[in-house]
Amino acid sequence: MTVVNLNKFRKAKAHAAKHAQADENAVKFGRTKAQKKLEEMKAEKSRRDLDGKERE
Repeated sequence: MTVVNLNKFRKAKAHAAKHAQADENAVKFGRTKAQKKLEEMKAEKSRRDLDGKERE
């Protein structure tokens, strides 16, 4: 028979549940680095185009 520390078991279980929730949220709401970069580049281009039109 092995002795199990219930406090460690409880904390490990909570830790695993927290990671599972984080993974679920990453799938649901997350964007890849490439997607973030693309959106940033599009916003920059839009801002440059708008600035160019204001000067005309």
